[in-house]
Amino acid sequence: MSIYEKKLKNSTIESIFASSNSEIELPKYKMPKKESDPRVILEVIKDELFLDGNARQNLATFCQTFEEKEVRELMDLCINKNMIDKDEYPQTASIEERCVNILADLWNSPIEKNAVGTSTVGSSEACMLGGLAMYYRWKDKRKKEGKSFDSPNLVSGPVQVCWEKFARYWDIELRQIPMEKDSFGLTKESMLKYVDENTIGVVTTLGLTFTGEYEPVEELSKALDELEKEKGLNLDIHVDGASGGFLAPFCAPELKWDFRNERVKSISASGHKFGLAPLGCGWVLWRDKKDLPERLIFHVNYLGGDMPVFQLNFSRPAGQVISQYYQFLRLGFEGYKKIQMNCYKTAEYLVKKIEEFGIFKMIYSGEPDKGIPALTWYLKEDANVNFNLYDFADKLRSRGWQVPAYSLPANAETIVVQRILVRQGVGLDLASLLIEDFKRTLEFFKTHRILDNLTEKEAGSFNHSGK
Repeated sequence: MSIYEKKLKNSTIESIFASSNSEIELPKYKMPKKESDPRVILEVIKDELFLDGNARQNLATFCQTFEEKEVRELMDLCINKNMIDKDEYPQTASIEERCVNILADLWNSPIEKNAVGTSTVGSSEACMLGGLAMYYRWKDKRKKEGKSFDSPNLVSGPVQVCWEKFARYWDIELRQIPMEKDSFGLTKESMLKYVDENTIGVVTTLGLTFTGEYEPVEELSKALDELEKEKGLNLDIHVDGASGGFLAPFCAPELKWDFRNERVKSISASGHKFGLAPLGCGWVLWRDKKDLPERLIFHVNYLGGDMPVFQLNFSRPAGQVISQYYQFLRLGFEGYKKIQMNCYKTAEYLVKKIEEFGIFKMIYSGEPDKGIPALTWYLKEDANVNFNLYDFADKLRSRGWQVPAYSLPANAETIVVQRILVRQGVGLDLASLLIEDFKRTLEFFKTHRILDNLTEKEAGSFNHSGK
């Protein structure tokens, strides 16, 4: 047996933690000069990942933290399939098209079997595409009318940072209507104060990041109808349905937030949130083919075929889209409704238990017809406590719970809130354990004096608005 064969034999039978690789600190910012035992490197990286929080206890994130083993198998099957190569993977492209049509039906599109839409990496890319289509529709219209198009603006309520990015990247004024102490979202009164002939459209959010509430899409649409009658101003709506787009159809079907409103020209949503797909899946659909300007579509001659492309991203694995299709078939309407309604039931339980402490005031209580399965609260002004919500969130984190505390945006920045997102996998049993830790935390503060309360920066809270 050669020396090389002896070394190879020893490396395959020795314990991972008996190997020479495990006895050294591996370089972190430079590539090592020599190769290493793959088992050891895998274990070293896995050990580092233990330092992350437990995703299932992350009650701040909107994203899925539970996947069935079948989803993992499909993701593995598609890890080397490039979603963008429709000529090479025509069946994957066909499945993407089926998903678009399923969503068109779910969102009450007037077009059957020929819906216009695409998958994206997430709802942020989907929002960018919806915003660009709005911008170019407005710009083309202004050109035809012989009017200036050099001062576009976009009107919205308190939005996720992707809309600020959109406005900055394409040099559009974002008229973001500030929160008030008694109003946390877009209203018809506030919207009408901000729109004008340079408004490319209005963005409404179905599930505000800061509170979880739905903005009143139908009411806003009717207000714009009246505005057109009075002033001749015809404005489109894009619905950012990042979370609510996969909730309202199942849990509040009577709520007219979608393409049933003619002013709604496009809808975006996150498949990897309440769409129950794994991370990296978003969708955007348009009401009609004419609502997606042709100038946004690239016809790429790729590997001998014509490939229409209107994504901002290009190469990406196909697993997320295939997994979304799996969920559509696996769960059906009934399965989605059961899962989402169970989330609302857990939210209802948490609201009841947290209110019983007597020191918290709910801003939003997770009702299916009013918003997503979430709850948002603040400390009552007369609460006789020695802690603030940043202290409270920090102490909960010592038990692994991530329940963020943060201040609301202008003009309600003096209000500090905490929020819980109830997703698939956060059931009543897990919620009851959280309530027990609420009790332990309150008892801790009764017997421990706080010298200096934490600030938002020190607590490291994250509201998932991206701001």
